[in-house]
Amino acid sequence: MRSPGLLYILIEKFLRFMRYILLAFLLISINAFGQKGIIRGTVIEDANGEPLFGVTVQIKGTTNGAITDFDGKFEIQTTPGKYDLQASFVSFQTVTISGLEVSADETTLIDQISLKEDVELLDEVVVTAEVIKTTEAAMITVKRKSANLIDGISAASFRKIGDSDAASAAKRITGVSIEGGKYVYVRGLGDRYTKTLLNGMEIPGLDPDRNTLQMDIFPTNVLSNIVVAKTFTADLPADFTGGLVNIETQDVPDIKTTTAQVGFGFNPRMHFNSDFLTYNGGKTDWLGFDDGTRKLHISDAQVTDVQNAYILNPSSEKGMTYKRQLDSFNKQLGASQKSNFMNYNLGFSTGNQKEIGLGTLGYNLAFTYRSTSEFYDDALFSRYLIDQNESELVLAEEQIGSYSVSNVLLGGMAGFALKRDNSKYRFNILKLQNGESKTGFFNSETTEAIGTDVNGIQSNLEYSQKSMTNLLLSGEYFLDKWILNWRVSPTISSIDDPDIRFTKYEVLPNDGGFEIGTGNSGLPQRIWRELNETNLSNRLDAKREYEISGRDASIKFGVGATFKKRDFIIRQFDLDVNQNDFDGSFDELMEDENLWPNEDANFHVAQYVGGNVNQFDASTSNYSIYASNEFAPLENLKAIVGLRAEAYSQFYTGQNQSGVVLNNEEVINELNLFPTGNFTYSLSQNQNVRFAYTKTIARYSFKEASFIEYYDPLTGRTFLGSLSPIEDNQGNQIWDGDIRSTLINNFDLRWERFSDRGQIFSISGFYKQFNDPIEVVQISGADNNFQPQNVGDATVYGAELEVRQNLGIVSPALSDFFLSGNTTLSVSEITMTDQEFEARQRSARAGENISRERELQGQAPFIINTGLSYDGVSNGLEVGLYYNVQGPTLTYTGGVNGIPDVYSVPFSSVNLSANKTFGQNEKMRLTLKVNNLLNDKREWEYQSFGAEDRPFEARSLGTTVNVGFRYSFN
Repeated sequence: MRSPGLLYILIEKFLRFMRYILLAFLLISINAFGQKGIIRGTVIEDANGEPLFGVTVQIKGTTNGAITDFDGKFEIQTTPGKYDLQASFVSFQTVTISGLEVSADETTLIDQISLKEDVELLDEVVVTAEVIKTTEAAMITVKRKSANLIDGISAASFRKIGDSDAASAAKRITGVSIEGGKYVYVRGLGDRYTKTLLNGMEIPGLDPDRNTLQMDIFPTNVLSNIVVAKTFTADLPADFTGGLVNIETQDVPDIKTTTAQVGFGFNPRMHFNSDFLTYNGGKTDWLGFDDGTRKLHISDAQVTDVQNAYILNPSSEKGMTYKRQLDSFNKQLGASQKSNFMNYNLGFSTGNQKEIGLGTLGYNLAFTYRSTSEFYDDALFSRYLIDQNESELVLAEEQIGSYSVSNVLLGGMAGFALKRDNSKYRFNILKLQNGESKTGFFNSETTEAIGTDVNGIQSNLEYSQKSMTNLLLSGEYFLDKWILNWRVSPTISSIDDPDIRFTKYEVLPNDGGFEIGTGNSGLPQRIWRELNETNLSNRLDAKREYEISGRDASIKFGVGATFKKRDFIIRQFDLDVNQNDFDGSFDELMEDENLWPNEDANFHVAQYVGGNVNQFDASTSNYSIYASNEFAPLENLKAIVGLRAEAYSQFYTGQNQSGVVLNNEEVINELNLFPTGNFTYSLSQNQNVRFAYTKTIARYSFKEASFIEYYDPLTGRTFLGSLSPIEDNQGNQIWDGDIRSTLINNFDLRWERFSDRGQIFSISGFYKQFNDPIEVVQISGADNNFQPQNVGDATVYGAELEVRQNLGIVSPALSDFFLSGNTTLSVSEITMTDQEFEARQRSARAGENISRERELQGQAPFIINTGLSYDGVSNGLEVGLYYNVQGPTLTYTGGVNGIPDVYSVPFSSVNLSANKTFGQNEKMRLTLKVNNLLNDKREWEYQSFGAEDRPFEARSLGTTVNVGFRYSFN
């Protein structure tokens, strides 16, 4: 249950803070600048990319200037004109920026001024304003000087490249790929091994079972940077292996920005299609939530009372309650066809800062709305089994047909920050609302392999609404050589799947009639699923700078606590009828003459209530403490060593099919230590050799550590929680129900060379040891069941090549062209458990020799990302052609009960993107993106020794053309 005390505290803090916000908006509305302009910028130390505090920045030849604050930022007001700006600091070279244009009532922004130590008493450095305004000096310097292995992209690149959202920007980071246009994967490792933070805090996304956050909802003009940590340090959460992505929003914006954008996407295969499937929903579906049209109009207590309609008196109170529920059901069970519109999106954002009596107040506001539709007219879902008497795989079931997806995302973000002389306070609120409707019609076939050879038709009508609200409160204090930081971040999430409707007819072989309610067609189902989750993350960090042997060093330590609680329930109703002939219309089943208490039809509703395996409450707590030290033991050697401890526990309330009941029972209690060591040796100013050893962890989700039996009507697959033990067809136990976290030892070695304009060349090697990795295993071919299990110990090793090279080395005429790419080659090997090894031996085909080792699920043997881009700084044009492919990857593990393994088929993704800025002060930007130029298909296949590969799932994506327009009002 949610904590009223916490909410009251948050509301009280919010109201207090809003007093300052309202005062600030009143002051912002007053034009206090007169005819003056503003110069703002940031000063960093070239040696490490860190902001410099106390630098004097002034207009040359005048006394008009400012002193940089603890963020290295400054602000100078002056009359319009052309000036030279000078930045000076003791023991650093003085930098003069010449030809700086200042206009009335406008802000001139200088992204970074980089100061070098004046060890040789050199003359001052003079650069032009244009060069400084487009540099990414801070990000490049931080990457080069960081003791751990990181990559990233800064706000300067956002403005230059023109990416509209964080997902589009993140895909430009080395080693990063974007799954489904919104989720970040690093080094080819999937969701379980990648983690996303927002402003350094853990928050669940729209799907709280994911480790990664949906990134396409963040407009780039409210972001400060996106940083990807590829090696672990003690101040980070320990549950990542591939990479950790931290999205930083701007606290105090450098410059006033107000932008609006609109975009459209068209796929000839999917849009303006008269065959598009849909059904009647609610009036607010376009806003991402149901208006009550799909609501369940009966309480759990009333359902329990009327679970057996056969014995009810229709005139009794229980019978009338039951009949009201029947009458409240939507009568539509079959899809209708209607032409759909193309994809479109809208966005608006604004931000600014203003000096007030309390300090500098900044705000960022953003709104986004997106509507998309997908149509697959050749969707395929099938099951194949191993028959030891057959040379080929045997078809068990197949669904071929069409399905449509309509998706709406509505998001808003508001951020406020107050910066004083030695402190900074932030308040952020993020609200996301998502609604998705799926509609399908399939021809289905089941074979003798799982029962009877039967043909059928089925209809799927589904709706899912997801909501997430996140708050962030933080404070940062600068006390001499100490930096203290506290953060509190509560989140409320929910997922509701109201009135899922699944109906299947058996097609009679003789007269072509239709039958329902048989063992092959099953009963029509109405399903309501509900998930509510609260999440509270807290952390306190302290950092102090000092010196060792005359070299700069810093020590950092902190504590944290994260709490989560989830309530989950599935309510399922089966519409039971006798085996009568029908005309094949799905809606006829909900006609009054077929509904209970009609004596002829004997049609009624029943729900399975006593002992619902799909109802549970669960909670987790994770307490952490860490300490780390960053120092330079040698002249050119930098190190970060640390230790993190996490005490993690999880409690569960629920029961399984066998009647085993857990009542707030602790299903996991573990204390783990995570040592970290990151070392960087500088061969030269622009070359590093890096080595790292770290220990991390991968944990399971609430859904995985449960008893649930989560059925997906679209694919026919059932997800089983891992707490249920499993036996094979011969009664041998193949899973004991004791799921454990995965501990990973990580070794990384890298040589890297940096050049101007963001060029980089690096070669990396990595080695990872997985103890008890978790995989999603196919455990029953007849029932199409899948379950997460620990599957043994594994190793992954490989090499990575990364390059971003300016083609000016070929010819000066090609100086605006860049070749970029990264290639990862890896070998994974898992030593199977005794249970899996013996089960695979029992299912072995003739002539097959079962090895004790196999591939690790989710690890691709190779990943290739490459691109050729044109970056026209002078003409505002950027064009890029990008290619991505991933090798065949084990997606679902089989090997038991005659089930073959499932592998993904390589998908060759070729995408084109172009951005053009134009108009006065380059206020307008036009974007063009073409995805899947090769029109490749998404496919997964069953593979088995000596047999031809057979389809598991397939769908055609088509080619999508996206056009967008963005206008800046400043």
